[in-house]
Amino acid sequence: MDFNFTQQQQDIINQVRDFTEKRLAPGVIERDEASEFPLDAFKEFGQMGMYGLCYPKEFGGTGIGYLPYILAVEEVSKVDASFGIAFSVNTSLYGGSVMYSTATDEQKKRFLAPVASGKAIGSFGLTEHSAGSDAAGQKTIATQDGDDYILNGTKIFNTNGPLADYTVIYALTDPSIGTKSMCAFVVEKGMEGFHVGKIENKMGIRSAKVSEMVLSNVRVNKDRMIAKPGEGFKLAMKTLDGGRIGVGAQALGIAEGAFKIAVDYMKQREQFGKPICKQQYLAFKMAELYADIEKARLVLYKAACLKEEGKPFTTAAAVAKLTCTDVAMKATTECVQMLGGNGYMKEYHVERMMRDAKITQIYEGTNEIQKLVISGGLFRK
Repeated sequence: MDFNFTQQQQDIINQVRDFTEKRLAPGVIERDEASEFPLDAFKEFGQMGMYGLCYPKEFGGTGIGYLPYILAVEEVSKVDASFGIAFSVNTSLYGGSVMYSTATDEQKKRFLAPVASGKAIGSFGLTEHSAGSDAAGQKTIATQDGDDYILNGTKIFNTNGPLADYTVIYALTDPSIGTKSMCAFVVEKGMEGFHVGKIENKMGIRSAKVSEMVLSNVRVNKDRMIAKPGEGFKLAMKTLDGGRIGVGAQALGIAEGAFKIAVDYMKQREQFGKPICKQQYLAFKMAELYADIEKARLVLYKAACLKEEGKPFTTAAAVAKLTCTDVAMKATTECVQMLGGNGYMKEYHVERMMRDAKITQIYEGTNEIQKLVISGGLFRK
């Protein structure tokens, strides 16, 4: 097993790191306070080819690989986790819904290529007030009308929703049979009856744009259907498997970012006549965190490699999501403590990282759901 990055992978890390330092680090605190998203930087990042790393060239991507994409999410999330989740949803959830559906090549060129090439932004509409962990509780309805479908319902917690040019909407054609009738469509910004609802005021990932997306008699032609009735639920679950690796990368990046800040601070901060990193109790705590972060990295990269190689990765993705997000919460909490009173102050960043870390344990399948997925894999006959 080779743990070294290829030159191409290292080049991507360096490119993303340079972009992050120049375009994301400046103003990250102010964006968090104002809930402002760096849209120009997001578009610029797309023009660098980052949203198509894991997709074929014929569908607007670069075909470089899935692990490089995960490395890129990890890298940006060290500084700006809001940007990291917007990146992940754009690529994993929107892109994955289109790419791994039964959509035709023509549909993939039409709906995936603009997002993978960085010319457009995507979002993912699955969650509803009645459908969180229980995705089968969908109430959005798709009623057939000739060659068209009429969509009615409200999706919530849509990351990128207010910004998105394209949104994948999951809906039921027959509520009486539930997920057996779930299908999926691509809906575009500006379509009549499709509009942004409530924009969420969040504890963390504050600069990410998250909102309701309301569908009121939205007419879509059947050529926008990427999953036929009965195929939608399977597609949503498969897409979320990939999304969980993206969230794991976001969480690992948060943990690493906070850890570096704490290490640098502890080398400089003196108490009792010496740097606090010389206090064995504190040094041992950081050693434990370092070990936790390294373990999380290994399970994350394993899941990404399995997906890249086309091997089963559902359980590995759940392990990565569970491990990385729990480590992110633990690491950021401890790093706030390591900085003492300064850790509670916004200028030191770690309090923001702690707030950002919490949501990673919740979205794209709560960590309780990850345990359900893992145990199901263990005991399935």
